[in-house]
Amino acid sequence: MNVIIKPKKLEGNVQIPPSKSLSHRAIIAASLAEGKSIVSNILYSKDILATIEAMRACGAEITEHKDFLEICGSPVRRVKSVIDANESGSTIRFMIPIALVCGEPITFIGKNNLVKRPLEPYFKIFDEQGIEYHKQQNDLPLEVKGGLKSGRYRIQGDISSQFITGLLYALPLLNGDSVVEVTTKLESVGYVDLTLDMLKNFGIEIENKGYREFYIRGNQKYKACDITVEGDFSQSAFFLVADTLGANIELSAMNMNSLQGDKKILEDITAFGGKIGYEKERLKALPKKTKGCVIDFSQSPDLGPALTVLAALSEGVTEFVHASRLRIKECDRITCMKEELEKLGANIVEFPDGMSIVGVKSLKGGTVDSHNDHRVAMALAMASIKATGNIRILNAECVSKSYPNFWEVFESIGGDIIYEN
Repeated sequence: MNVIIKPKKLEGNVQIPPSKSLSHRAIIAASLAEGKSIVSNILYSKDILATIEAMRACGAEITEHKDFLEICGSPVRRVKSVIDANESGSTIRFMIPIALVCGEPITFIGKNNLVKRPLEPYFKIFDEQGIEYHKQQNDLPLEVKGGLKSGRYRIQGDISSQFITGLLYALPLLNGDSVVEVTTKLESVGYVDLTLDMLKNFGIEIENKGYREFYIRGNQKYKACDITVEGDFSQSAFFLVADTLGANIELSAMNMNSLQGDKKILEDITAFGGKIGYEKERLKALPKKTKGCVIDFSQSPDLGPALTVLAALSEGVTEFVHASRLRIKECDRITCMKEELEKLGANIVEFPDGMSIVGVKSLKGGTVDSHNDHRVAMALAMASIKATGNIRILNAECVSKSYPNFWEVFESIGGDIIYEN
């Protein structure tokens, strides 16, 4: 499906969907807990459905309701022979160590760009522990024979915190105590904080030694817990950028005390000269003439596409630094955002770990490609606010990965869309 967006001012109220990061974590923890848990405020995006099916494959009984899950969990005593992560990086990286707790042979599969996203930190662990595994040219499909053993795990912190999260979920279930040692500077610290907080809610104790080492006592048991998932700051970024560019959108369901690393969007917009307002439990940004600045993406790579649009329309030069992980997402978000925004008149130079963006006053219309990346599609939609002509986005259905009703929400706040099948 393609969409053609006519430039219009966006205005209205939006209830931001639940945090995908927290939803993954809550579903997994509840599925590992003996007894019944209720996980409320769930949006059935493709990524979340992948995690639900993965936990069912590990023995959890999960009943889907309109916007909540009823989960009867258990420790991983059995596992189906195949776990399909679809396109979800969180699902595959969380599930590999969890599924290996039972030690049964298992094959992990995925689709599209996920098959090429790096899993090397786990391969090093398999080699160190003598776990047999087989992959072909890509990292998926991945066949693994053997179970994890308690002990010391050395893992890089600058590839993805998702590997650390997977281990923090699995290691408490093993017989002996374990240590996760982070061998390089830990990026995306906020995501590890989300993990530790969620595990604590479900009764798992982990000792954090300054994010350099994590001490995990073995033989722990997850305890059932009812939890409500808060709004997603990574999704709020698109609407807050739109506000800054001239829209008038108020966001609800946001927790201003959130541990989400992507809450950095508030800081980043302020760095551009924008202004954030929060009143009567509604969050918004005020329309502002913004100026170039330096943005560090080491802790919040998912904000890249939205902030690239803001930078492209800010006076002067913006530098994106420590952004190399944007290249290993659903697409290479540095190259792809450069290519697509340049079609609309932006001025961007890319570097191995970042971008330099010279702002323009407005963009022109044109045809752009989402590269099957939900965040690229949503960012390009917001670019229409400052475009002089229609923007046509190819493969726009990819938003279903995280925000299935995004286009309906976009129309509800004044977006003018023509759909092409």
